[in-house]
Amino acid sequence: MCHCMRMFATSAVLICVLDLTLITAFSTDGLTSAFAMTGVAANGGGGKVLLTLDGKPPLLVGHRGAAGYLPEHTLEAYQLAMTQGADVVEPDLISTKDGALIARHDPNLITSTDVASRPEFADRKRVDWPVDGEKQTGWFAHDFTLAEIKTLGTVITDPERPQQNNGKLRIATLREIIDLVKTQSAKLGRTVAVYPETKNPSYHRDQGLPLEDKLIDALNAAGWNSRSAPVFVQSFEPGSLKEMRSKGLKTRMVQLVDGDDIDLKTGKITYAIPFDRPYDWCKSGDTRLFADMVTQAGLAEIRTYADGIGVWKPYIVPMKGQVDAAGQLVDVNGDGKVDLRDAATQPPTSLVAEAHKQGLFVHVFTFRNVQRRLAFTYRGDPQAEYLQFFRLGVDGVFSEFPDTAAMARAAYLREGGR
Repeated sequence: MCHCMRMFATSAVLICVLDLTLITAFSTDGLTSAFAMTGVAANGGGGKVLLTLDGKPPLLVGHRGAAGYLPEHTLEAYQLAMTQGADVVEPDLISTKDGALIARHDPNLITSTDVASRPEFADRKRVDWPVDGEKQTGWFAHDFTLAEIKTLGTVITDPERPQQNNGKLRIATLREIIDLVKTQSAKLGRTVAVYPETKNPSYHRDQGLPLEDKLIDALNAAGWNSRSAPVFVQSFEPGSLKEMRSKGLKTRMVQLVDGDDIDLKTGKITYAIPFDRPYDWCKSGDTRLFADMVTQAGLAEIRTYADGIGVWKPYIVPMKGQVDAAGQLVDVNGDGKVDLRDAATQPPTSLVAEAHKQGLFVHVFTFRNVQRRLAFTYRGDPQAEYLQFFRLGVDGVFSEFPDTAAMARAAYLREGGR
């Protein structure tokens, strides 16, 4: 049975998704035309020298699907991402009470579903519940069975994005996503990969719902437990990746590297709980920060258990604000506040080259068509940001707007690589 056949549950949703497909058809056609004009296939370098680790065009990863257009981690969002040209789709995995792996960014369902408006679940609200070193209030997936989870509607988490599908689309399971990707790969005539993340693995283990064995079982059942399988397995916690490797998982693995914020006065990445270090390091008393992972020693250590790194953009292209004579940040664009839109990109670091020397590929997160997340240097053009990273040789980008990423990659390949 093809789970994608259940995607369009209502005519309203069907119309919306069809509209979005039509909206992005120009971008997709533009991508096809661009490759046709240059003689470069979307999955091949066309003989041009590229700076990626394998010399191939960088991968486009649909971050939580096409999350810029539809509620994240739904089958509809993954479908749209593939239609828009994503080479890979990314599900963050958490567990239900009965052990099913579902796609959600957080164990707490309060921001990405309509659970708070459901009176039948009011008594399941938790207050000041500890998650990876911080206290949260809300409703947590491990208090719900899969059947109950399936009654919840998903919502767009960014208020600046389209809201018309809030409550209409359902949470997807890992099995449904795998089935959809296999079906769509056959339909599109190209292999689409899956990029699952074990989300909060120590937390789930403490709840008696470890993620690793279930993910391995799902990949085995899909026939995808090999290095050549269309799979990348990622985690912020090294222990989760090491455990899966020790239990026989042979797919490519990716160590994620995060940070809390950017100090615009100094251009430095800042670190605060829970974005200071992997939580399994916290539990073991390891005081190193995520920053230690991107040193030469850190990369060498990662190489012993993973094949690549997935890093936050500022590790590669730092950003810094303008400071006046009084030491205050300048509102460069004059909108009354100081944020990334007032920051200038700084000279790139050597991280991509250093990782490649270790044999590690580099995937970068997260690219969005959102003005408040674009440095002033890019002049409001998201494609300019992609192009800078492609020219630096990154091996893949996580994008919530795969159509924009595809157009930027086409433009980059027309340049012939750099």
